[in-house]
Amino acid sequence: MRRCVSGILSLLAAGALTLLPGCSTSRHVPEGQYLLDKVKIEVEPSTGMSETSLINYLRQQPNHVVLGFAKLQLGIYNMSGRDTTKWYNRWARSLGQAPVVFDRDLTEQSRRQLELALVNRGYTNTHVTVDSIFNRKDRKVELVYHVNSGAPHIIRNITYEFDDPGVGEVIMSDTDKLTIAAGALLNRDLLENERVGITSRLRDKGYYDFTKEQITFIADTTAHSKDVDLTMHVLLPQKADSTYRERPVDVSRVVYRVESPDHKPGTESDTVVSGKFTVIYDDDRYLKLPLLEEKCFIRPGEPYSATDVNRTYEALTQLAIIKYVNIAMVPETVDGEPALEAVITLSRTKKQGVTFEVEGTNSEGDLGFGVGVTYQHRDLAKGAEVLTAKVRTSYESLSGRPTGLINDRYTEVAAEVGITFPKFEAPFISKSFKQRSKAQTEFAVSFNYQERPEYTRVISGAAWKYRWNDPSNMRRNTFDLIDLNYVYLPKSTIDFINTVAPQNPLLRYSYEDHLIMRMGYSIYRTNRRPVMPTDRMYGTPFQQKIWTLRASVETAGNLLYALSSITGQKRHDDAYKVFNTQYAQYAKFEFDYAWVYNFNTRNSIALHGGFGIGVPYGNSKMIPFEKRFYAGGANSVRGWGVRTLGPGAYDARNSVTDFINQCGDIRLDLSVEYRAKLFWVIEGALFVDAGNIWTIHNYENQPGGMFHFNTFYKQIAAAYGAGIRFDFTYFLLRLDLGMKAHNPARGQEAWPLLHPRWGRDKTLHFSIGYPF
Repeated sequence: MRRCVSGILSLLAAGALTLLPGCSTSRHVPEGQYLLDKVKIEVEPSTGMSETSLINYLRQQPNHVVLGFAKLQLGIYNMSGRDTTKWYNRWARSLGQAPVVFDRDLTEQSRRQLELALVNRGYTNTHVTVDSIFNRKDRKVELVYHVNSGAPHIIRNITYEFDDPGVGEVIMSDTDKLTIAAGALLNRDLLENERVGITSRLRDKGYYDFTKEQITFIADTTAHSKDVDLTMHVLLPQKADSTYRERPVDVSRVVYRVESPDHKPGTESDTVVSGKFTVIYDDDRYLKLPLLEEKCFIRPGEPYSATDVNRTYEALTQLAIIKYVNIAMVPETVDGEPALEAVITLSRTKKQGVTFEVEGTNSEGDLGFGVGVTYQHRDLAKGAEVLTAKVRTSYESLSGRPTGLINDRYTEVAAEVGITFPKFEAPFISKSFKQRSKAQTEFAVSFNYQERPEYTRVISGAAWKYRWNDPSNMRRNTFDLIDLNYVYLPKSTIDFINTVAPQNPLLRYSYEDHLIMRMGYSIYRTNRRPVMPTDRMYGTPFQQKIWTLRASVETAGNLLYALSSITGQKRHDDAYKVFNTQYAQYAKFEFDYAWVYNFNTRNSIALHGGFGIGVPYGNSKMIPFEKRFYAGGANSVRGWGVRTLGPGAYDARNSVTDFINQCGDIRLDLSVEYRAKLFWVIEGALFVDAGNIWTIHNYENQPGGMFHFNTFYKQIAAAYGAGIRFDFTYFLLRLDLGMKAHNPARGQEAWPLLHPRWGRDKTLHFSIGYPF
């Protein structure tokens, strides 16, 4: 990995050098021709259009740029020689981008495409001219497109004509959804969107055969040169065998064909009928009828709806046992009237699976290994329930013969069993909400046994949570009804805690028995367009502005505290206990917001802000260590390593246990990051981070860490740096190098930005996914 990264950095550096003054970017441009260096589009502000909105109409654009000016890929390509039999030349050319050679014919096509684009947007007498500015010395050319939009066509009146009164009634019953109105430009994209929207609404009201081609527009401009009288005409279908009539078509019944992987036609062995739902099974009778009814949004006896068909498809494909779904609407006649039979064919994947993991470790000569096995059953009780069981064990020998310790090894045994139901398993929730939400119910129990030289620790847990999404997956919710975590230390060295942490309550708490019983809720919201099946064919549509919001709130110990108070339980060490173990009581809130602006498909800027606060109360004087905030790391202020920043002005250089002390009750994160696609799967980034953590109380072991309104802004740390990302579509590897810019820690260099030292200030991070 190190060699790969070094090679890429060397290639980037060499490519950048070719862009310096004196280095020819026209090296591989044929003699007598010119490199297309720059392209500008000058458009009148009154049109409301920008250069960005028109750039894609150009048939020829310059080479890709980074930071708005550097043609890095062209520089890498120019590193290659002319002898393509040599591997280095072929490699540089495959990673780089060939020079874009100026083509007059493509320039003329671009000019005509710009004119056509403006006509389609409602502008008449559009005229586009092109200025070509040649630099004959460097063999480069700059193009400037001057766009004169002319007078716009404005819709003065709009009228509607319907061959079928029933169709007209559906359309005009909800005029708020009509997007065309008087005063708007005669925009052909707007007209097309209107056709698509009306077609979608009609197909959701039972008009199964309706297509957008039945909607036409007639624009009358004879009487008024700029004003347009627009007529929308909805026609009857021309197909002679169409099931479309003057009223919607109902769904007569739903037929499920539940097939096994080795299904052969004619081998169906069982049929179950419930009202107008029919299920035809093979020998393998997986998935019960109630679940199939719940996951089906197509309702017999009701008008056909294309949206309900899509929602049914999505609900069924989310079941872990399902491999393939096909929904066919079969026209038929019922009592002399046209109807549709919904035939849903399901094919399952393997019911059970086992995976194994093996790893080896070598820590300063101490050898170790780890073995893990995961078992999964995807249809435990014929309701698409997923049972997952994991077992993992690891062992590492400890060289030498340590004294004063309870053993000479590191051993860990972990087990977890969970079951996931593909719906809400809860009373008092309406059937319609259960069906409408993409919900899961999860139950899990876990056990972890750790043997270390200093202590033996047992961690056990249990959780019950709900997850549900909206149909578009743009809103996700998680509700932790109960999350129980119990830490028990049956053994420890005689003076382990007193020696390591005689006066450190944070460290003592980490190695003492404790109980956390929490409840929490988190939300995720975004405007990012979900991936659609058609994206593979037509590509993902460009989205210029994308935002993401995450927020969570959790509380712990309130129920136990109430029970302790009601029952009159006595306090021990100023705290209530359960089975002689103190339980935590606190409230915690977190909020994160990220905003990405895409200049184009290759360059973007991302902003991020995050805030969190945790408050102990009642039975606790501090938040449990594992629930406190930390700063630094790949997703925080990247000039510091994980848990090496803060809290506040705390100086962490003088204690071997500072990883415990460097946590807090308040978190603040701010970041700005420029991202650019470089070549192949490689992206580059430049970033600036700021933030820190603070405590809400003045703890003796964290001097300078308490939050004060009049000083906290002085304690905000800052960092800058650059990164390389490897985008493999399904996952992204990230390598970021951060440098300290402002260090709030007492007794340390406050402004490393002004006096940088490589060894002191740098931090390298390797992670998966974007930081925000």
